[in-house]
Amino acid sequence: MAEKFYITTPIYYPSNKLTLGNCYTTVICDAITRYNKMLGSDVFYLTGTDEHGQKIAGKAKDAGKTEMEYLNEIIADAKDLWKLLNINYDRFIRTTDEDHVKVAQHVFTELYNKGYIYKSGYKGKYCVPCESFWTESQLIDGKCPDCGRPVIDQEEETYFFKLSQFSDKLLKLYQDNPEFLQPQSRVNEMVNNFIKPGLSDLCVSRTSVKWGIPVPFDTNHTIYVWIDALTNYLTGIGYLSDDKSFKKWWPADVHIIGKEIVRFHAIIWPAMLMALDLPLPKKVFGHGWLLFGGDKLSKSKNVDSVECVDPRLLAPRYSADAVRYILLREIPFGSDGNYSTETFLTRINSDLANNYGNLVSRTLSMLKKYNASVVPTARVENETSKDLQTIVKLEAENAKRHMQNLDCSKALASIFAIFDKANKYIEVTEPYRLAKDESKKAELDSVLRNLLEAIRIGTIHLSAFLPDVSTKVLDILGVEAKLTDDNFYALKDGKVLEPCPILFPRLDIPKELEELAKLNKQD
Repeated sequence: MAEKFYITTPIYYPSNKLTLGNCYTTVICDAITRYNKMLGSDVFYLTGTDEHGQKIAGKAKDAGKTEMEYLNEIIADAKDLWKLLNINYDRFIRTTDEDHVKVAQHVFTELYNKGYIYKSGYKGKYCVPCESFWTESQLIDGKCPDCGRPVIDQEEETYFFKLSQFSDKLLKLYQDNPEFLQPQSRVNEMVNNFIKPGLSDLCVSRTSVKWGIPVPFDTNHTIYVWIDALTNYLTGIGYLSDDKSFKKWWPADVHIIGKEIVRFHAIIWPAMLMALDLPLPKKVFGHGWLLFGGDKLSKSKNVDSVECVDPRLLAPRYSADAVRYILLREIPFGSDGNYSTETFLTRINSDLANNYGNLVSRTLSMLKKYNASVVPTARVENETSKDLQTIVKLEAENAKRHMQNLDCSKALASIFAIFDKANKYIEVTEPYRLAKDESKKAELDSVLRNLLEAIRIGTIHLSAFLPDVSTKVLDILGVEAKLTDDNFYALKDGKVLEPCPILFPRLDIPKELEELAKLNKQD
């Protein structure tokens, strides 16, 4: 029986079109999903949108639309964007979905019946864009510590969740399960910034916000967005509606989220699950931000027009694989990473066109020229070939190890180390020189075969990250994307291989920067 693997993105807040920053998390989860499937796991990948709250209601009103009219347009765009980037999710959940409304109301009622929710009044600071309540001491220069925007004074009757009762349990969770919250810096943040200063009970309903899920036993109140949003991870796999599915998939193997919402997933969410007597997710990973000029891109912040950050422009022009690559390769997982259009274009030339694309193209060209495009059977073993095989196998194992740690950037570095080695192997063996000496035919054939095997192994690993181009190459080689055999000589002897089209055309970077600046201004 295949091992199960349940992975989730955060559910995105659709107050506007999703950004390249939103794509980062979604592409990471897609790559992890694909990689685990290639390892033979049975995977469920959940993503979606968080659709309630004051900000959505205000945006819809400003647009002269109902909330659902406003949302449906943005959700359609989000789904189109995920399709454009080859995101293969199992469910796209919306918190306005009927089954989710039932789950959120059930969870709220259960927590109330168990004595974890009580009615009181709230008076304090509230950030509308973040849908977050803050104490005076948590503000930075009097503003929201997450987004830096002004907060407003809020006073109303609300229900509270007894979060303050879970400080010791959460500390024990972190101590007994060091894998639960990663990277370690996030644990330090949660303990030092929230738990040690003392957790306050959490406001979990609103009377001033009508666009939300009603509290079932007190319809003057709507369920606060975080109780509503977090329960999507239960709804998405059949909680209350499909017991067999829920038992199969829960607990989640990993929640991949941005660092700005770690406290909700590493404090509020496990406390809720403890109160409900449900198993906790195995891991919460809070990654860093995608930075543009040193600042986080958000839906409300503009980036200079020379920087093209719209994936809807980048993917059709340079390929979805190229966009996926820059997101997965350039940003160290767990840390912030800087993006620039010039870096993106440079990576296409150096890594995708030169390192990988040129390797595949010239290897198949040499195969056609020197062996009529037929996969050679020769296996001449020498120190050079052994060195190539050792490095390829080592880096393939490194890629697997990095993916076990969810580190796509390091995994890609290992995969491209395979292609680096293959390119150097061509320089060392000089197949064009061997071709001039008939007595070296067996050695030449062996060099070509070794190059094809290195490309095969590297491309199989690459297929989780760059599915389009990998499929093209693997189809030419006549192999499937299965991570079961990193040994050489798995290609079929005597197979005739078709020529390879140009995978990534080389770019004139100054010209592309100029063109993108024009397109960006028009958009």
